[in-house]
Amino acid sequence: MTVAPVDAGDIAHWDAEADVVIAGYGIAGVSAAIEAARAGAEVVVLERTGGWGGAAALAGGFVYLGGGTPIQKACGFEDSVDNMRTFLCAAMGPGADEDRVADYCAGSLEHFDWLVDCGVPFKPSFWPEPGWEPPDDDGLMYTGGENAFPYNRIAVPAPRGHVPQMQNKRTGEQGGGYMLMKPLVDTATALGVRSIVDTRVQRLVVNSNGRVVGIIARQYGTELAVRARRGVVLATGSFAYNESMVARYAPRIAGRPAASIEEHDGVAIQMAQALGADLAHIDATEVAFLVDPQLIVRGILVNGRGQRYVAEDTYPGRIGQLTLYQQDDTAFLVLDADAHEQAMGARSATPFLLRPPTWVCETVADLESEIGLPTGSLQSTVAAYNDGAVKGDDPLLHKKPEWLRPIGTPVGAIDLRGNTGGFTLGGLHTSLSAEVLHVSGEPIPGLFAAGRATAGLAAWGYASGISLGDGSFYGRRAGRTAATA
Repeated sequence: MTVAPVDAGDIAHWDAEADVVIAGYGIAGVSAAIEAARAGAEVVVLERTGGWGGAAALAGGFVYLGGGTPIQKACGFEDSVDNMRTFLCAAMGPGADEDRVADYCAGSLEHFDWLVDCGVPFKPSFWPEPGWEPPDDDGLMYTGGENAFPYNRIAVPAPRGHVPQMQNKRTGEQGGGYMLMKPLVDTATALGVRSIVDTRVQRLVVNSNGRVVGIIARQYGTELAVRARRGVVLATGSFAYNESMVARYAPRIAGRPAASIEEHDGVAIQMAQALGADLAHIDATEVAFLVDPQLIVRGILVNGRGQRYVAEDTYPGRIGQLTLYQQDDTAFLVLDADAHEQAMGARSATPFLLRPPTWVCETVADLESEIGLPTGSLQSTVAAYNDGAVKGDDPLLHKKPEWLRPIGTPVGAIDLRGNTGGFTLGGLHTSLSAEVLHVSGEPIPGLFAAGRATAGLAAWGYASGISLGDGSFYGRRAGRTAATA
């Protein structure tokens, strides 16, 4: 499939047109549609699948918000814009755009109000346990390791994972993402936003002045030319399911996509690149650690040298990144029988992420030998950990005292080698107004983008809720800017 742009002069007939044409009906697309329509624009959304939703509708639904939201205050947590910014500048990894982080944090409270105004429900209750998402309808949770080392030494811990209220959730099957998307789509529909489904965008249309004025798409084998009188917004998601792009830019997650959908094929990125669009953080990835946090916090994670390398009570995504990129994707979770039994019965535990032990031994020395670790390595690691746990202290990695308990016998280990999966974080370089930037640094006229097709807040770090947060936040910007272009 070619992604080369089409000259508007070669279009004999436009099959559809609107002021703003949006590619993709996920979180960024629907947010752009609402704001463009509220700005008085006629809006049409082109969606590749049979209906709205995208990856957002299948996700847990966390939106990363802070600065003192009503939910935070109702749950007894103090936060500020400065505190939120300090955390995100550290947690989003090397190279994170501090201006973008500051912009997002400054608008966080207003963005919460916008979501509520669109009908997204949030329950003012806090879920304190480790887990991927609250098992019930609680509306707030730690989702970025804010209360774990080293971030609890950098900024005052405050939970910022806001999840829409929803009953009967099943992690990985039916999450709060639906209750995020449904009210937003209803809002867009009430504003007159139209959608054309089962339509795959392929090429951008450019006039003689270099302005993007439409999209070429394909529906049921027929080519459609869709005119955009004011602007085009690209919101089709990441490139996690484009094998050639992953092999080129993010080879360490090749063959192991997670928390993504197959429609995330990078086509929007390639369409914009064909016009000279710049990229940012294109090699950055989030890495999921595919084991239940209730297990992780009750044991110790060791690498191939039998050494601990991360505080086990931190954000699992951070554990995944450190394991894949710094420990050659090698990890063993060591815990005793009592700890394993407690984790298996934890209320927030996720059945498909619970694991039986790979090895069980009466002594740490025997376990060390069974795993094949260097002689004495695991024994010294466990001895040092147990010594600190007795005192309620973890001087090496500063795991919180509430999770410190000496490892007893029988002792087991779960083999977690190759247990990571990820999705891409990089994409189109955009301005804070969601304009797609040319490699020259200038905006490409008429072209806007938001969501995982762009390089948003995250660089080489992450917190659950960042994708839905900056996707909706800058989706709104893209819609407003396009409508007034």
